Amino acid sequence: MVSAFNGQFLMIWEEYKMKYNIAVVPGDGIGPEVMDEALKVLEKIGRKYDCEFACTKLQAGGCAIDQLGEPLPADTVARCKESDAVLLGAVGGPKWDDLGGDTRPEAALLGLRKELALFANLRPAILFEELAEACPLKPELIKGGLDLVVVRELTGGIYFGEKGRKQTDMGEAAYDVEQYSVEEIKRIAIVAFDMAMKRNKKVTSVDKANVLESSRLWRSVVKEAAKDYPEIELNHQYADNAVMQIIRDPRQFDVIVTTNMFGDILSDGASQVTGSIGMLPSASLAKGNFGMYEPVHGSAPDIAGQDKANPMAMILSIAMMLRYTVGMKDAADDIENAVKKTLEAKYRTPDLMLNEKNPGVCTMVGTKKAGKLILENIQAV
Repeated sequence: MVSAFNGQFLMIWEEYKMKYNIAVVPGDGIGPEVMDEALKVLEKIGRKYDCEFACTKLQAGGCAIDQLGEPLPADTVARCKESDAVLLGAVGGPKWDDLGGDTRPEAALLGLRKELALFANLRPAILFEELAEACPLKPELIKGGLDLVVVRELTGGIYFGEKGRKQTDMGEAAYDVEQYSVEEIKRIAIVAFDMAMKRNKKVTSVDKANVLESSRLWRSVVKEAAKDYPEIELNHQYADNAVMQIIRDPRQFDVIVTTNMFGDILSDGASQVTGSIGMLPSASLAKGNFGMYEPVHGSAPDIAGQDKANPMAMILSIAMMLRYTVGMKDAADDIENAVKKTLEAKYRTPDLMLNEKNPGVCTMVGTKKAGKLILENIQAV
């Protein structure tokens, strides 16, 4: 009788416990390897917090070209739209370099951003204290750690503007148009200000208002949006100066908000002061809680299938998904702390060993071992 009651209770509990549908796009190169380790972490989080993450693997990128003849199948787009969040590994590789722009693997990434209306890209640049020696900057520049985030507008600007070629007096010429509307600028500024309110209440807006009309509009709209956030300290920097300042004094930054192209450049620059691009997650957000989460690194086909890839950026992308889409802050903290404990124990993937000044005190581990160590460091209930 008790057993039957317990069984019925468990059935009811299973029916009503939280369930999230996750679209998983492993992609190319090392994408499937790092994704496998990240999904193991997500599964453990589900068990610990008694919720279910129903993951559906989909194709996009080079693998989709090889098997289906196109980088972004309509079915992949449809299933991503039906999901609560998207996890993306990496796309691209030299195998497809000779293809045209719209048929290359990277077209899948741009297509997903457009189809899913992902207008805000968040790229944290966090220097774990355990990796301080791997940072190329002088120790006094990073004393006390580093924690900044680049908020990049993702669906406008020069990457999505009018483009083409034409004949001129000097021969063939090519052009790409940078264009931003007031609404596009305002909504990304609000994302940056809201994030800064939860951090150190400082926003740096990066533009080229000295030479670009689109940047002059950008600056004026950001200033206007800031009036609703009187607690925020807002300052402006030109893009070329911002690159220099990230190298010269990265701790001056908290939240950087900028255009699509400048954000692309600045976030990669910021990544290098963290010790390895293999540590950096990212989130691309739409209105509401929907988002696509991916590591900053590429597909690295030269090390694919060799158990050399660092899975930590993909695993930390899972933490970002839990924080921003699912709303499970404690679970996100669990993952971030597990990564930190793994580093504290002196375990390093090959990319981290390259910058390690005292490699003799560290143990080099592969993709699978790194994932296993992080799993073990996530505390059970």
